[in-house]
Amino acid sequence: MTFTGRVIAGTLFVLVVSVLVLLWTADVALRRDLETEVAATLRREAQVVREGLPAEPAATQLRIHRIAEETGYRITLIAPDGSVTGESDYDSLPLPAIESHATRPEVTAAFADSVGISKRRSETVGRELMYVAIPGGPGVVRVAADLQQVDAIVHRAQLAVALAALVALLIGGVVAWISAGSIARPLTAITEAAQSIAAGRPPRFPHSGIRDIDALVQALRQMHHELAERFEALRHEQAESAALVAAMVEGVVAADARGRILTANPAARHLLGYGPDLPLPDLQQLFRSREAREIVRVVSEGTPVEAEEIGIDGRTLVVSARPLPTGGAILVLHDQTEVRRLEAVRRDFVANVSHELKTPLTSISGYAETLLSDRPDEATEHQFLETILANARRMQRLVDDLLDLSRIESGRWQPALAAIDLEEMAAEVWSDFAGRAAEGGVAFAVRTEPGAATVTADPEGVRLVLRNLYDNALRYTPPGGTVTVHGRSEEGGVTLQVHDSGSGIPREHLPRIFERFYRVDPSRSRAEGGTGLGLAIVRHTVEAHGGRVRVESPLSEGTTVSCWFPGTTTDDVTKL
Repeated sequence: MTFTGRVIAGTLFVLVVSVLVLLWTADVALRRDLETEVAATLRREAQVVREGLPAEPAATQLRIHRIAEETGYRITLIAPDGSVTGESDYDSLPLPAIESHATRPEVTAAFADSVGISKRRSETVGRELMYVAIPGGPGVVRVAADLQQVDAIVHRAQLAVALAALVALLIGGVVAWISAGSIARPLTAITEAAQSIAAGRPPRFPHSGIRDIDALVQALRQMHHELAERFEALRHEQAESAALVAAMVEGVVAADARGRILTANPAARHLLGYGPDLPLPDLQQLFRSREAREIVRVVSEGTPVEAEEIGIDGRTLVVSARPLPTGGAILVLHDQTEVRRLEAVRRDFVANVSHELKTPLTSISGYAETLLSDRPDEATEHQFLETILANARRMQRLVDDLLDLSRIESGRWQPALAAIDLEEMAAEVWSDFAGRAAEGGVAFAVRTEPGAATVTADPEGVRLVLRNLYDNALRYTPPGGTVTVHGRSEEGGVTLQVHDSGSGIPREHLPRIFERFYRVDPSRSRAEGGTGLGLAIVRHTVEAHGGRVRVESPLSEGTTVSCWFPGTTTDDVTKL
């Protein structure tokens, strides 16, 4: 074969290959774009239908029938249970028996409050249809369109490209016959560029100086540029989705149809006890809880799971699971451990307050009813009134303590720092208890070490702390005992200690004595009018200063409560 023939044959071959690649690429891109446009049009049409549906079922059926005749679309109305309540193929009700649409992928997506899109061959019309479903109407509004029009446009485009290719082949043959040498090289380069695009490698586009070939090169370059932009946009979307899932507080686990874990964000790994780099087993073996495995089994069978509460490794988790349209499942884990703990605290608090108020209220009510129904002698009446007053004061102390504790815990109370003479403050507060101490023969002493004579704190807060500590100390100090206040420097602050010579507190009670309403000896505390809130108020008051509280109570050696207040500079006190 002559050189011209070889060049013409090679040119024709290169052009044919290039055209085939172009036809294939154009077919894929054009079909995808057209189908995307059809889906968008169907979605808009479904929204229009949804907004224009009348309330009467018969009028609704007639309405969608007329819309379908005007637009050529097929319209279906689906109830939440999957039954068909409207079908544009019929102009009136009732409809014939139609199978449930609950399992149709586009309907399932619409029931999940998203736009469902599906493409499949319709057994009814025997052609490929595109379905778009949106939530609304009786449950879901679905609009379908025949894809024959898309096929026709694609075929016309292919025909146009084929005709253009034929012209290019003719021109290429003539030009190759005239100038074989100048055409062979750019065509070979174009072939290589097209092959690089198909293989995903960076192409090299030639410049031949021939308009038709350069136009083809420009078309390939534009096509490559658009593909690169789309792939880059897809990578960005994937990265954003991954970052969003990773930042979620809820645990998210996604698995494919085989059970292999596709996604498990850090929150899910933490809740399930898997480290950041620890490989995850399949979904069926991911959970160690029988309840969680049952949820996995149910969702693997295609059944959604709504807010199922389970326990895993001491945590309370609420699990929601959804099957994926392509198989597999996605699980969302909400940690409700702290919420359940707070609910338990609230229930205990209400029960304790109710119990504490019930006893004095019962006494007040009983003695008041006795006074109203009978007229006892003056001494008995006086005794009854004293009992009523004592129980009323007990209730008042409980309410005051609750208000103080609520104010401190809520953060509404902020310490107003000032320099306090520790010995003077301790003696001042003790004066309110002096009569009670004298009745029990309890001695009182204050001593401060050098550097601890002054504490920087809120005066009212310190009074509240000392008042509650004195009250507790006197309650458990036997006659002839002592209550001692000791101040000493420690860790850059001042530690205020209140020591009593009572019997001490058993070791098992120490971790809980700062809880609200917790009593080491409930009967004795209630009998003496204690509210069970004193040490809780002490702890929260000291912690509001940035300090801490600890208790030492060896049996038979008394109890020492130590309150450490951090040191504060003179400038800080002045500012406050």
